[in-house]
Amino acid sequence: MITDEKVARINALARKARTEGLTEEEKAEQAELRREYVDAVKQSLQANLDNTIIQTPDGKRRRLEKKGEED
Repeated sequence: MITDEKVARINALARKARTEGLTEEEKAEQAELRREYVDAVKQSLQANLDNTIIQTPDGKRRRLEKKGEED
């Protein structure tokens, strides 16, 4: 899970990168934090899609299915 502190650190590193540059250690930290952030966004999106229900015009409701899982 990405915390507010981690997001703040990502933003701080981005600001520093634009103004004065980053050390190799900071670049590695930034890459790790960005990967964690992207993974959290993907996980959140997947959870939303897993709970999405489609209602057809005739009133039937069904869960959104992953591509290739249709009957």
